[in-house]
Amino acid sequence: MFASGKTATVVSNAISYIEDVFSTYLYTGTGASLTITNGIDLSTKGGLVWNKPRDTASNDHTLYDTARGVENALFTNLTDAQTSKPNSLTAFNTTGFSLSTNTSDNASGRMYASWTFREQPKFFDVVTWTGNGGNPRAITHSLGSVPACIIFKNTISVSDWFVYHRSLATSKQLKLNLTDAESTNTTGKPWNTTPTSTEFYVGGSNGQNVTDETYVAYLFAHDAGGFGLTGTDNVISCGSFTTDGSGNATVSLGYEPQWILFKTSTLADDWRIFDVTRGLCDKYGFQLNPNTQAAEANIGSNGIYPTSTGFVTTGYFSASQTVIYVAIRRGPMKVPTSGTSVFAPIAYTGTNVDNRLVDTGILTDMTMARIRTATSTGSFYTADRLRGNTSLGTAIIDAENTDADSFMTPTVGYGGPFSAMNGFGVGNDVTRQLNQSSTSQLAYAFKRAPSFFDEVCYTGTGVLRTITHNLGVVPELIIIKKRSAVGSWVVYASPVGNTKALFLNSTSTPTTDTSFWNNTSPTASVFTVNVDNDINDTNKTQVAYLFATCAGVSKVGSYTGTGALQTINCGFTSSARFILIKRTNATGDWWLYDSARGITSGNDPYILINTTAAEVTGYNYVDTDSTGFQVTAAAADINTNADTYIFLAIA
Repeated sequence: MFASGKTATVVSNAISYIEDVFSTYLYTGTGASLTITNGIDLSTKGGLVWNKPRDTASNDHTLYDTARGVENALFTNLTDAQTSKPNSLTAFNTTGFSLSTNTSDNASGRMYASWTFREQPKFFDVVTWTGNGGNPRAITHSLGSVPACIIFKNTISVSDWFVYHRSLATSKQLKLNLTDAESTNTTGKPWNTTPTSTEFYVGGSNGQNVTDETYVAYLFAHDAGGFGLTGTDNVISCGSFTTDGSGNATVSLGYEPQWILFKTSTLADDWRIFDVTRGLCDKYGFQLNPNTQAAEANIGSNGIYPTSTGFVTTGYFSASQTVIYVAIRRGPMKVPTSGTSVFAPIAYTGTNVDNRLVDTGILTDMTMARIRTATSTGSFYTADRLRGNTSLGTAIIDAENTDADSFMTPTVGYGGPFSAMNGFGVGNDVTRQLNQSSTSQLAYAFKRAPSFFDEVCYTGTGVLRTITHNLGVVPELIIIKKRSAVGSWVVYASPVGNTKALFLNSTSTPTTDTSFWNNTSPTASVFTVNVDNDINDTNKTQVAYLFATCAGVSKVGSYTGTGALQTINCGFTSSARFILIKRTNATGDWWLYDSARGITSGNDPYILINTTAAEVTGYNYVDTDSTGFQVTAAAADINTNADTYIFLAIA
């Protein structure tokens, strides 16, 4: 099992995406056999599983890898040798891994985070070797690029976790199990020999290559390309930054991250892990510390948050300190091929149960939810992962009014409603009434994916500018809301054009003004905002939701009313499950239909997104069609002869 490194692998031409090789997966322990299906092939490709209970400080960070085999555990917060853990991780599968009854990894009711790294050239590699006392000694690897971070451990003796990082000074190292600042390796200095694309170096006299001792190393690449359709996209970066006098820094990666490992190298401080699934969000995040047993902690308003091209730190680290990081790109990178993989309409009944998770069946990045009956609080409350959770609850905004962000309490799950895999949280909040006993409720769940849906948070500047996005195609519908102050929901729609704006909270016709988009259409990488205070107010935070036509999944389009039954062909192979319609040549509401409440050949309930009015039933205004949907002759408000309409439909 412990060979001296491994044969270097020739990088294949197969297309790879980050979702093929990395996963953050949250689960609740069952105390019984449990299969984690995260889509990562470990059994034939190899890799690492890193587990940690989130809600307790009584268990360790536990690592299993395919090179050492199942039930062989190492602990990043301990110097212990490898430990055999019966009934722990019992199998590496083609779509994840299996757990048994060991309480450290699968205690009933306990909440866990798991991070899975698959072996893949230009991303990650696992290497084992048996020491021979050589100093320095070359160990071969198959990373296919120069390792930028190496974390390794003696597996049969007590020892520290040594960390090499490309941003550290020559011969300097860190230790994953300690808070220590960087130190000089004075007894062998293996790091004086820079790793290559086929080898890295260890030394016998410093405990990294002791004769007959066994070792494991985890190797991480840096900006090596190898991913995406062209094979040139970067998915992992190992770098450093220095904070300013307030502890702030802005870091450019060229992509939005989903997972970041941090360590202040110039100061004694904890190691810290953030990820999008638990909460790597605009202002508030949730950290775990590899060097301690500490439970997950909310870091508060001084935090780490991602941008479309990197991340920002705001007073989280000490002033004027150097911080190293390993960052992994947010996925998915693949364009979806089915609407059910990225969108779910949910009709549910309120229970008045606090901390309730509504299961959507998809990783939910954004949700809109409201009570279906008439009420002054019958708003579509919008929440999302990127704006995140706080100690106050979930940041939400109402679709039919101009209010700033507010906070819906209580939180759900450890770390809030969007700190779960598939779904969103509601409680017994009597103000929003999203879970009042026996009430009929409606929710829409959206997953971010290329060509379908993206989200961007930004801070206004009050001057003409472009905003970078990761939709991957030209956005055809952009909905922007000012978060930190009152402001309208401003809508760009390609059928209306770049000289006009609509308002989601209003029935008004398109408003012509260069202050919105500067008469400039968005591109596949940026959209333009001008000086309008609702979308670019100085120092005010904003959120933008971007949609596009994705073949077989979604359609942004327009049609002209006929006053007779007509089919709106969206290019789908099954009927639309979500339909949003707005008249554009005259005033008109924003009409919503969905398959959760029913789109049939008979009567279909609808809700108007711009009002708090109750759901309306008893009218046959839309019908199903295998290519999209139909509007009927009776539908005067969405099919008036010669009137023009825009729509968003999702299959």
